[in-house]
Parts: sequence; C-alpha cells; structure tokens
Amino acid sequence: MPVPRLAFDPIRRAAVLWERRWGRASAPQSMAAATSIMRVQQLLLADFDAVLAPLHLTFARFECLVLLTFARDARLPMTTVGERLMIHPTSATHIVQKLATQGFVERIRNPADGRGTLAVLTPTGRAAAERGVSALVERGFGLTGLTGQERVDLFRLLEKVRLGHGDFGSD
Repeated sequence: MPVPRLAFDPIRRAAVLWERRWGRASAPQSMAAATSIMRVQQLLLADFDAVLAPLHLTFARFECLVLLTFARDARLPMTTVGERLMIHPTSATHIVQKLATQGFVERIRNPADGRGTLAVLTPTGRAAAERGVSALVERGFGLTGLTGQERVDLFRLLEKVRLGHGDFGSD
C-alpha cells in the first residue's frame, strides 16, 4: 500500500524546525541531506522490489544474481558473496538459500578447500538477472528525474561520503 503524499516536503520542513530549535550551528543542512538520502533509499528500494516482483526477486536477490554474472565461471565462494554485497555472512547465506530454492543458483562444495560453499548461477538465474537488468534500465533505476551529468555528480558525491566512512579503500 503506497504511503499518502504530503502537500509539503517534510524533510525541508524538518530542516527549518531543526534550525529554529537548535540553531544554524546544529547543521540543519547536514541533517536534511542525510535524511533525504535515507528517504531516497526507501523510495528506490520499494520501486526496485516492485519492478523485480514479477520475476520473483527482491532487489537483494537480484544483486546476488548480478554479482554471479560478473564472476568467472558464474560462481563465487559464499564469503566473497557477502563481502562483495557488503552484507553480513548470515544474510548472504539466506539470500543464496532463497535463490537456490527458486532454481536460480546451486550451492556446491568448494573444490578448492572442500569445506566452503560456492554459489553457482544457473541458466534460469542468468535469464532472471538479464530480465531484471532490462526492467531496471527501462525505469532508469528510479533516477529519471536527473540528467546524465547529475547522475554522475550524485555518484561522485555519495562515493566521497562512503570513502569518508571507510566503506572501501581508495584506488
């Protein structure tokens, strides 16, 4: 069920009220920017999940399928799946188990060490990933309100925030 639209921007209103309550030194613009990022994440995730639902995928499962399409031989150790998706190992296991139940991946013992597990993309999983990519590209990944240059600028700005938080090493 969609959330009703407000007649005003509640984040902009919060920034005004924030500044009134705590002053300009309390960084109302920073609060508004951070809150906007969180809200956009909610909007995009809901949109992506809706676009991918006909494929019986969530965005998290779609990301895993795409990751496997990038891998040599379309297979990765479970530890690598979690690291690359930047999620807890338990979450990676849950996602891969769901995809295996759907026939999109297979879980096999890692022949390199005999103990670990590999997630292996199936042809059905590859087809679902391709359909998901097409659907999201058609929707402009929810960013159709931005120009191409604005999308590049947004990525670069958010990349700086991620780097500042130590999300990855600088190249």
